[in-house]
Amino acid sequence: MHALLVEDDDRMAQALGTALAQRGHTVRRVGRALDALRHVREAEFVLLDLGLPDLDGLELLRRLRTVCDAPLIVVTARCEERDIVQGLRAGADDYVVKPFRMAELMARIDSVRRRTDPSPGRDAAPTGSRPVRTGDVEVDLAGRTVTVAGAVVRLTRREFDVLAFLAARPDEVHSREVILDRIWGDAFLAASRSLDVHVAGIRAKTGRSGLVRTVRGFGYQLGFPAPTPGADPAPDVRGGER
Repeated sequence: MHALLVEDDDRMAQALGTALAQRGHTVRRVGRALDALRHVREAEFVLLDLGLPDLDGLELLRRLRTVCDAPLIVVTARCEERDIVQGLRAGADDYVVKPFRMAELMARIDSVRRRTDPSPGRDAAPTGSRPVRTGDVEVDLAGRTVTVAGAVVRLTRREFDVLAFLAARPDEVHSREVILDRIWGDAFLAASRSLDVHVAGIRAKTGRSGLVRTVRGFGYQLGFPAPTPGADPAPDVRGGER
């Protein structure tokens, strides 16, 4: 795997680069946002620090997601809930706060790579799967597209994965742990905000708050959505990862 390491701290970059190289990965390290944008297309994986000298890391993350859908983990000292939520909404596959244990980060990298592997898996939509309709929302599992009242709505990759998982089993209520295990590859993320953030993104972007039904204290189920008062889905919403 070829990793792009976006980190302006030399000591941290050396430690991360060494750890990745010991696991057989090649690494390109850059310390500025402009260089990250220049080299991201060649990367199979991205580790991104948010404290860069030339551009806010969250803004860089949004720009990276317009040109690259490689797995990406934010590795940063920013630990406020607002930053974590913004990072996940902007398209990060995971968010690790410094200081961290190197073994844990390497395990998270492996987990993210497994769950973003495009090869067919146990939960992949079978070839020829019919689109799932609920209300005026259509989820094309095979084509990975969502339309609301005929308008295309662009979700991030992880948002679509969550919605597709629920849509493939519309009559079932799924626990948080099961969703996190199947989509994130880690049921122990149940205490995190990752799933809630992505569900909120689905509801906001489609303009259908009932599309994902919350089963309090347990998990989620595909709902029968009515238009959210005062909200309409924005056609072809851009800015997220594919």
